[in-house]
Amino acid sequence: MTDTNIPAETATAPVYSVPQERRIVTAIPGPKSEELHARRTKVVSAGVSSALPVYIERANGAILVDVDGNRFIDFGAGIGVTTVGHTEERVVAAAASQLQDVIHTLFTITPYEEYVRVAELLAKHTPGGWEKRSVLVNSGAEAVENGVKIARKHTGRRAVAVLDHAYHGRTNLTMAMNYKASPYATGFGPFAGDVYHAPSSYPYRDGLSGQDAAARTIAYLEKVVGASDLACLVVEPIQGEGGFMVPAQGYLPILQQWCTEHGVVMIADEIQSGMARTGRYYASEHFEWKPDLVLSAKGIAGGLPLAAVTGRAEIMDASQPGGLGGTFGGNPVACAAAIAVFESIEENHLLAEAERIEQTLRTGLERLKQRYDIIGDIRGRGAMIAIELVQPGTADTTKVPNAEAVSRLVAFAAQHGVLFLSAGTWGNVLRFLPSLAVTDALLEDGLRVLDDGFASLG
Repeated sequence: MTDTNIPAETATAPVYSVPQERRIVTAIPGPKSEELHARRTKVVSAGVSSALPVYIERANGAILVDVDGNRFIDFGAGIGVTTVGHTEERVVAAAASQLQDVIHTLFTITPYEEYVRVAELLAKHTPGGWEKRSVLVNSGAEAVENGVKIARKHTGRRAVAVLDHAYHGRTNLTMAMNYKASPYATGFGPFAGDVYHAPSSYPYRDGLSGQDAAARTIAYLEKVVGASDLACLVVEPIQGEGGFMVPAQGYLPILQQWCTEHGVVMIADEIQSGMARTGRYYASEHFEWKPDLVLSAKGIAGGLPLAAVTGRAEIMDASQPGGLGGTFGGNPVACAAAIAVFESIEENHLLAEAERIEQTLRTGLERLKQRYDIIGDIRGRGAMIAIELVQPGTADTTKVPNAEAVSRLVAFAAQHGVLFLSAGTWGNVLRFLPSLAVTDALLEDGLRVLDDGFASLG
């Protein structure tokens, strides 16, 4: 079967190795994907699940191509990783060139310029005008672990605070920091101690101003944890897995002021929201928040594994020599790709592209909200937008979560060549995380499929 295709790109548009249009030619999943899936079940742990069991053979721009020749519009970008686009030209060239020169030496034995250059770029683009230092690691969870470790070393304190609905990773410490246990932590305990969960700002459900929400969070930190024992407060400026919650204006700066007054390190987990995703280099900038430490990962290296902790020099330098690092952290190839990502953001004007994507998505989603009363909320920034779905007739009253509708929409879209991701504490959020290379034509096409999906719910 063949689904409706959008018009091909014009002659003046960027040249892609894969046509930037969706196309479905087999059942989903197709026969080759099913064959691969049968092989997979014999050798890959059942604990490693996949949202959609189609096996990808090629990817370029905003399109995924599976082994059966089906083309999907990718609204997930590897959960915000391929922000500059799949197989972006600069990233591929930089990584390929570096592969021919140096693949690995281990920076803590014999260093190299690429690591230093990435740290320079992070110092320039993370919020705050003070002197900064960075350490490069492999993954978002590893960045969180190191950020906490550095904060504890600097303060000499033990306790770690996070916010309700937060997600920070799958390591032992980060599982304890997550709000939702299933599926990330179920049966994997015991977990790290001295982790406290404070109430967050969730305007759609709590209706609080930034000042009132901050007062509630601070009251918890003072009464339950105690400022004198608190090493750090780790906050996603826009919560990711929790459902793209955008805090009320003023909330984050008030928390930062309190942390500064009490010697608490405030850490911005920008792993999903950073690297131009929201129309700023870091989402903290939308809220006039200048955190002490910033965590980067996901989109920083265009698909290669790299992450970073960047922050105030006096905090980052608190660790003794040899206290930070790791075998693969700041790998030269990943660093070369990260440098190319920063160049792509500037040369391709990707901050403006994120704003364009937000305008197109919001306009289309507002149209859908007028037609379907199960859309309770539209929120986010840039190319990090979500809709929260509720049971019919409850959007302005009880706001009962509607996870079933999200599951059905994701499945419907997949059958029609569009990859959407779910999110939210109750699984009732549909999130949009396209690459910044996605065209308005692809966005509109994806929204048409979503419209059809809503209509199919009955």
